[in-house]
Amino acid sequence: GVGKTTLIQKVTQALKSSGIPIDGFYTEEVREGGRRTGFDVVTLSGKRGPLSRVSSDSSTSRREYRVGQYVVDLVSFEQLVLPMLRNVNPGSDAEKKICVIDEIGKMELFSQAFIQAVRQTLTGSGTVILGTIPIPKGKPLDLVEEIRSRKDIKVFNVS
Repeated sequence: GVGKTTLIQKVTQALKSSGIPIDGFYTEEVREGGRRTGFDVVTLSGKRGPLSRVSSDSSTSRREYRVGQYVVDLVSFEQLVLPMLRNVNPGSDAEKKICVIDEIGKMELFSQAFIQAVRQTLTGSGTVILGTIPIPKGKPLDLVEEIRSRKDIKVFNVS
């Protein structure tokens, strides 16, 4: 709620209007009647789908991925994000591409395929990632800490 996604959207618009090749996704709040009911994934190519929704009941089924009151729609998330991440070509240094990943957080990290795709994108030399990670609270998230401690990463704290 500090404005990470808003910042990502503004930077993305500025880069796009400069003609820089950019792809990726951001997460957006879904509100109904003034209250947040979930989050959607929105790709920069304009596709949208559910990332999570408030669960109406507190019982959990075996196949459910939950963060607080939200149930994560892993199938929807992976269908939108994985093809785009796998498509980020490692190009040459001359044609670096920017990949937006907002965010690498608890909900997204339920997907092992997403974790793998992010790691692959990080090792590809032709891609610059503009991403968001949560500040650590509670149990550290492995991939987030791995990213935070990399020498080739610049972390900006948004407040």
